[in-house]
Amino acid sequence: MFDPRVDPGPDFSALVQRTGSGFPTMPEADLNLAHATTVVSLRYADGVIMAGDRRATAGNVIAHRSMDKVFPADRYSAVAISGSAAIATEMVRLFQVQLEHYEKVEGVALSLEGKANQLAQMVRTNLGMAMQGFVVVPLFCGYDLTRQTGRIFDYDAAGGQYEEADFQTTGSGGTYARTTIRLGYRDAMPRDEAIELAILSLYEAADADSATGGPDSVRGIYPVVATVTADGYVQLDDEDVAERFGAIIERRRASNGNAEGTLR
Repeated sequence: MFDPRVDPGPDFSALVQRTGSGFPTMPEADLNLAHATTVVSLRYADGVIMAGDRRATAGNVIAHRSMDKVFPADRYSAVAISGSAAIATEMVRLFQVQLEHYEKVEGVALSLEGKANQLAQMVRTNLGMAMQGFVVVPLFCGYDLTRQTGRIFDYDAAGGQYEEADFQTTGSGGTYARTTIRLGYRDAMPRDEAIELAILSLYEAADADSATGGPDSVRGIYPVVATVTADGYVQLDDEDVAERFGAIIERRRASNGNAEGTLR
């Protein structure tokens, strides 16, 4: 299909560009599009946890109550999105295909750093859209089979990539979530404690940030929580997440609404 000088090889993003498709470049300036917040990631003893609320907002309006913001990138990695929801979701789909395409063409999977670099290139490709206000800022995490540990990467709107040692958050409620995690985090946390801390951080973010959705027991909508370990990507059942949120709420009631009661 291509002259050898312009053959994209295993790079699916380049293949999309060569065939004339890809991200749109000239959106309508006055569109009131949905934005996604808030997502968190933290390391624990067995790997890494990623979690995100389900609310998407368009200005002061709740555009969606049950949007997924946490996705498996492949078996041993996960990606979460914040920012312009439509562009971010499309970027995740392209990223998933890119990783699969590379493995099929080359016969081996990308290293975790390679996957993080591929996502950075996609974020950088979106810089023109970001300058118009359609920003996408993902979080990426995975289990490094070589180092036998979980790792976390975050990005800026220009595609800058940074590895975080312990935890990271992004989105409009990210500051509140990060503060909660910082207060409760410790090295090599067991799985249950780390999951509860991630859930608590989203609860506190929703309590302070109107764009972040909390647990919705009426509609049965709860944040997405997933772990990535040597056994791969596993998403928690809604029933498990609902039970953990219920415990947090009960502790908050017992402490008369004092946030300190939920950190014990």
